[in-house]
Amino acid sequence: MGGPGLDQVGRTGASVPDDIGAWPPAPTSVGAFRLVPVRIERDLPLLVRWMNDPAVSAFWELAGPAGVTERHVRAQLDGAGHSVPCLGVLDGMPMSYWEIYRADLDPLARHYPARPDDTGIHLLIGGPADRGRGLGGTLIRAVADLVLDHRPACTRVVAEPDVRNTPSVAAFLAAGFRFAAEAELPGKRAALMIRDRSLRALL
Repeated sequence: MGGPGLDQVGRTGASVPDDIGAWPPAPTSVGAFRLVPVRIERDLPLLVRWMNDPAVSAFWELAGPAGVTERHVRAQLDGAGHSVPCLGVLDGMPMSYWEIYRADLDPLARHYPARPDDTGIHLLIGGPADRGRGLGGTLIRAVADLVLDHRPACTRVVAEPDVRNTPSVAAFLAAGFRFAAEAELPGKRAALMIRDRSLRALL
């Protein structure tokens, strides 16, 4: 729903310091949802299948042989540590892919007025059966809440879906994000979406 669009860059000391794998499941109206950090040897075949779905590849642009997806995910795993790739697991079933990253340490920060500890999210819903039924907004809200619960220094969760991806933009709005601006990023024109901690109880 919100593909990367920007190259991974390393920064000394840049990290998401939290142990995301230890975050508890989030209860949602559709079941218990948790983030499980990706392990290449376990998860690559599933990710390759998702990335080769035309609805996903239209925005993530990672279709092709397994090496294409593997290089992208390894860049997340082997970089400076400011992005953590995860499977989204709903009631025990992997059904989505997420990248939780330090937006203030990412190339995205060159394109908006970033604040320290801004945390960004990219995601895709894997299977066609899970799309088009409102799961996106529910799960985005759950992940944003997890970030705000477990990263107390973070005052904002941000995202930058392609402006053409109207279902993704709508899902972020449903999850309590606000549209802040359009931004011209490498490879796409993005909708900058922000969820403010200060407005958490209102949206």
